[in-house]
Amino acid sequence: MSHQAIQPPGTSQSTVLQGKRIVVTRPHTQAGDLVQRLSALGAIPLIFPTISIVAPADNYAGLDAALHRLAAFDWVVFTSVNGVIHVWQRLAALGLHTQAWPPVQVAAIGPATAEALRERGVQVAVVPDRYVAEALLTAMPQPAGQRFLLPRAAGARDLLHSGLVAAGAEVVEVHAYQAVPARLSPEALEELEKGVDVLTFTSSSTVQNFVDQIGPDQAQRLVARALVVAIGPITAHTAHAMGLRVDAVATEYTIAGLVETLVTAAQ
Repeated sequence: MSHQAIQPPGTSQSTVLQGKRIVVTRPHTQAGDLVQRLSALGAIPLIFPTISIVAPADNYAGLDAALHRLAAFDWVVFTSVNGVIHVWQRLAALGLHTQAWPPVQVAAIGPATAEALRERGVQVAVVPDRYVAEALLTAMPQPAGQRFLLPRAAGARDLLHSGLVAAGAEVVEVHAYQAVPARLSPEALEELEKGVDVLTFTSSSTVQNFVDQIGPDQAQRLVARALVVAIGPITAHTAHAMGLRVDAVATEYTIAGLVETLVTAAQ
C-alpha cells in the first residue's frame, strides 16, 4: 500500500481508518486514550510500546529534597502528565499533604498536563498556546529574580532551563522519572512483520527507541509502506534525524490532535 493515500479522497472521516493497522508506540500504561480513539474509528491499534516510565537514576533523591522545600519556590513548571503523576506519588510517599498545595504558582505545558493538575486541586496560572518549552518562555510573566522548580524527565531538552536562566531566573531542575526502552514481546514483533498501515510517534523517545529496537533497516521498510504521523515538530525533527520520513505533524500537540491529523492525512 502506498503511503501517499490510505483511502481515496472524499471518503467519510468516520470510515477512513476502517481496518487500518496502526502502530501505537506510547508506553503501555499510557496507550489507552489513543487506542480507544483509534478503535472508535474502526482502526486496528497495534500496541508496540517503545518506552517504559520508571524511577530516575537517583531513585527520587533530588525530587524528594526539592519537595521538602517546595514553599521556597515561586514557580513549579510541569512539562508532562508523567511529571505530575510522579510528583504526587512522591508527595504521598514522603507524607506531605497533597491536598494543600503551598502558595507556589504553577505553569503547565499542554492541556493534558494542566488538567492533571486541576484534577489534583491545583490552580494553573500559565498554560502557553503552543505546547512546547519555547512558548512557555514567552508566556511566563517576569521570570527575572523568581525561583523555579522543574521536575522533569531525565534527558529532557535543556531549552526551558537555559531560557529561564537567561531571563534572570534561579532554576532547580530535578528528575521526576526517566523513559527507558521497553522490553518487546515476540507477539508485538510478529504483528509488525504482518505489515502496518500507519506509524504514530508521540515523543522523541518513542522514535529513538522504535528505531533502536527494530533496527534502521526494518524501520525503513515499514516507513516505505506506511503513513507516518508525529504528535509535534520536535518529535518530527527526531524522526527526520533518525532517517525516517514524516507525512503529517499534528498542529495541536495532544492525542486528540494526533488522531485528527491522522484522519485528515489518511483521506
